[in-house]
Amino acid sequence: MVKLSVIVPFYNVQQYAPDTLRSLRANAREDFEFILVDDCSTDGTPEILARAERELPGAVHVRHEKNGGLATARNTGIDTARGEYVTFLDGDDWLAPGYYPQLVGAIESLGCDFVRTDHVQCTARARTVHRVPVGRRDVVLNPRDAILPTDRTTSVDYAYAWAGVYHRRLVDKGLVHFTDGLRTAEDRPWIWKLHREAESFAAVNLLGVFYRRGVASSLTQIGDVRQLDFIRAFDQVIEETAQDADAKELLPKAVRTYCAIISHHLGSIERFEPAVAKKLKSMSAAALRRMPQDVLDDALDSMDLQRATKLRRLRRRPAPAGAAA
Repeated sequence: MVKLSVIVPFYNVQQYAPDTLRSLRANAREDFEFILVDDCSTDGTPEILARAERELPGAVHVRHEKNGGLATARNTGIDTARGEYVTFLDGDDWLAPGYYPQLVGAIESLGCDFVRTDHVQCTARARTVHRVPVGRRDVVLNPRDAILPTDRTTSVDYAYAWAGVYHRRLVDKGLVHFTDGLRTAEDRPWIWKLHREAESFAAVNLLGVFYRRGVASSLTQIGDVRQLDFIRAFDQVIEETAQDADAKELLPKAVRTYCAIISHHLGSIERFEPAVAKKLKSMSAAALRRMPQDVLDDALDSMDLQRATKLRRLRRRPAPAGAAA
C-alpha cells in the first residue's frame, strides 16, 4: 500500500517547478507517491512535468484541460491519491531533504487524525520561521479546543494545507476536500471544518516546508476579481459554524476573523484594479450585514478604534443591486 500521497498543483510556474521537483526527489521513498496536477498551464510547466513523470520515483502526472484554481486542483489530487496519509505542496515551494519520512514518522507515532508543522517563509533572500500557534507540542489534542480564544491567533488562523499531514480516514469522511472553484482563501473553510469535525490532532516541532512569498503569478500578488473569493470562503465559514452545536462559543471567533480579513484587504485596496476595489467595498458591506449582527457588534467593540470605525462606516454603506457575494 502507498504510505504517503503528496498532492502538488502546478500552474504556470516553470521558473520554480524544477526546484520543487528536485526537493520531492530528495524526499522520495518506494511507498510514497507524488501526484503532480497541472492546472492547464500555458507556459513551459507541462513539459517539465512530463519529464518528471518519467524521472521522479513515484510521480503521477494529471493534467486539467481547463484551469480550475488551486482548490479544484487539490481535489483532483485527493481523488487520485492512494496513500494511507495525504499531504500537500504548492508548485512554487520546496522541501528540506528527508522531511516527508520524518512527517510520516510523527503522525504514525502520535496516532492522531492530523499533524500540523511549522514552516519557513521565503521572501527574496529573507527567511522567517512561522510557528503553528499551538503551545503544546507532540501531544494529541482535541481540534475543537484549538479554535479559541476569540481574541488570539489560534490554529484555525494557521490555514496552510501543506503545513501538515492528514490520515486517510479524514479523506473518507470528506474533511480533506476543498470547496471546489474557490480561487483564494480556499484553506479557510477547510481548516475550520477540520478543527470542528476531526477528532484528534497534534503540533510537532518539524521544520521542512519552504514557502515562497512574493511570486508574481501568485494570487496574493494579483489585484483582480479572483481575490474577492475570500468573501465566499468566509461566508462558508460563518454558515457552517452557525450550524455547529457550539455555535454560540465559536461564532465570535469566526466573525472577528472575517472582520480582520476585510479590514486587511481594505487597508491595501490600492493594489486592486479600480473596478475590483469598488466591488470589494460593496461586497464587504453586504458581507458585514449578513453576519449575525449581535456577534458582529461584539467583534467590532473588541477591535481597535481605527479598524472598528472603518468597518462600522462600511456596514452603513448602501449596497447596490447585485453586490452580494
